[in-house]
Amino acid sequence: MSENSSSRDEDRGPEKTEVDLETATVHEGEQKFHRLGWQKLTICLIVEAIALGALSIPSAFATLGMVAGVILSIGLGLVAIYTSYVVGQVKMLYPEVEHYADAVGLIWGRFGYELCGAMFALYLTLVVGSHTLTGTIALIRIVDSPAICALVWGVISAIILFLVALPPTFSEFAILGYIDFASIVAAIFVTIIATGIEAANATGGLSAVAWSVWPPEDITFTSAFLAVTNIVFAYSFAVCQYSFMAEMHTPKDYVKSIWALGLIEIFIYTVTGGLIYAFVGPNVSSPALLSASTTVSRIAFGIALPVIFISGSINTTVTGRYILGRVFKNSRIRYIDTKQGWMVWVALVAIITLIAWVVAEAIPFFSDLLGICSALFISGFSFYFPALFWFGLVKKGKWYQGWHNISLSIVNGLVFLIGITILGCGTYASVDDIVNQYSAGGVRGAFSCDSSSYT
Repeated sequence: MSENSSSRDEDRGPEKTEVDLETATVHEGEQKFHRLGWQKLTICLIVEAIALGALSIPSAFATLGMVAGVILSIGLGLVAIYTSYVVGQVKMLYPEVEHYADAVGLIWGRFGYELCGAMFALYLTLVVGSHTLTGTIALIRIVDSPAICALVWGVISAIILFLVALPPTFSEFAILGYIDFASIVAAIFVTIIATGIEAANATGGLSAVAWSVWPPEDITFTSAFLAVTNIVFAYSFAVCQYSFMAEMHTPKDYVKSIWALGLIEIFIYTVTGGLIYAFVGPNVSSPALLSASTTVSRIAFGIALPVIFISGSINTTVTGRYILGRVFKNSRIRYIDTKQGWMVWVALVAIITLIAWVVAEAIPFFSDLLGICSALFISGFSFYFPALFWFGLVKKGKWYQGWHNISLSIVNGLVFLIGITILGCGTYASVDDIVNQYSAGGVRGAFSCDSSSYT
């Protein structure tokens, strides 16, 4: 029996060796994608989340008033922490989930997987587009040369986003994340200090700034809900959480990252929104760096360039990794460790960036672009999908069995309603505002060369 067994092993030796080598190759290819600790996860989430959101908050405060702005900034932040906790619970219960679409597929089947996959890729591409637009605004303001066609700055912005997105692993991106975080904090700090000094030196001093505790009397439903969606956009870190957690060497540590990021965001957004609004008043611009004087604004945008391009590029990387994993699921190309793999990766990043540039030129409204992203996508990724995950994947037993299930059922039911409300009202508000702005002739045309229309 032993000889026969040995003989059979020898007979299939070459095949066995080939299989082992293939397994070893795949394992080696995966190794570079599992080097993320909770600290680096926090940095990746900061890179993905704390960027354009911080720049849109002050104008949201100006629309809603100080009290509503602070309540929504803190309240939505706490809800985002909870829903991201639920998102992580799903990953712990179903380790095979690598991207958000995989999780939705668990509750809605193939239809949900395909629908969420399309939402996921489209949302991230729109976010890259908003970063392209912000980069264009920044470069125009910094260089301050109206003779140069604005499209040139748009192309340069897209090229920088393309180059920064080329590193394929999030562990590598985390290194850039430290620069990213320092960049946005410094830019916000400079803007707060500068606007505060300008307000203090103006006639009447700080007391003369016309900020309001309550919403202005002429506030409309459209403007109010557009402001809400801009705050919602700032808390979008659940979107890429599965993609980042898939690279963690100890996934259970995600809870530390969620709390660290959530509290940092709540603090930065609330302080930034409240102070800049209090210093500038109802005419605060979006992005907020435009609210300072021309000189200070140029300096602030220069400091903010890393966050504009690093935070934008990580969305390209997440989108590319998702597409690559789907199209080349059983191929070594997905590990981007061969010449062919790198060629596919570079081409994919270029295509995503090109689409994002077209979006940035075709939708020339910073706040409305963020509003559309929030209403159509973040409403699901950060609110109603996590609520559905809890009911369908996390909850143990019937919803009415015990106070634990009852209380969490109520919480998740409210979260679901928040998401659906943002989806419906936010989409209406964004589209209505775009139509109104076009009717009033107050915006530039698509693919415009006029630099002044960007600032």
